[in-house]
Amino acid sequence: MARSSSGFVAGLTAAALLVVGFLAYQASANAPADLRSGTKASTSTSPSASSPSSAPGAAGKPKADPSALPPRSGSGERVVYALADRRVWLVDEKNKVTRTFTVMPSTVDPAPGTYAVTSRSGAVRGSDGVQVEHVVRFTSVDGVTVGFSAAVDGSMASPDPTRRTGGVRMARADGDALWAFATINSTVVVIP
Repeated sequence: MARSSSGFVAGLTAAALLVVGFLAYQASANAPADLRSGTKASTSTSPSASSPSSAPGAAGKPKADPSALPPRSGSGERVVYALADRRVWLVDEKNKVTRTFTVMPSTVDPAPGTYAVTSRSGAVRGSDGVQVEHVVRFTSVDGVTVGFSAAVDGSMASPDPTRRTGGVRMARADGDALWAFATINSTVVVIP
């Protein structure tokens, strides 16, 4: 009897190891490529206070859609700029997102809050020397004007960290859409 029970326990142990191995294989096959390869994802470079839109999902729940409009981002027609997510949403008067896109932030960030578009320029040279178009300005921080723009050459390079610049860069097509959407006095909501 002792031999049959030890054989039974060995069989159960082997079966359990097979199940655990299979589940581990499935989990690794469904992980994002950057986690499988051991590299770190580059979605954000600066830590910030957690917000409902940027906090990871609870254990066992997937993270919310990163392009979904964050809660507590105002109401009515507005431009929403999420600092931590490096993303902009264009929201119509019915609170429907008409467009969302990623941006390259400047070295000077505006404080979270509600602003209004104060000025616009069709084409100028940015404070970093790059020719930009569709400049939509909405605040200034310690003498540095902050606004959205698109580089004429289409670049979205990281800004020089040694220079104080306020240009939030985006792709040219996104700049065209923001230019048409955000006229003088349009609302801009900045969230963490």
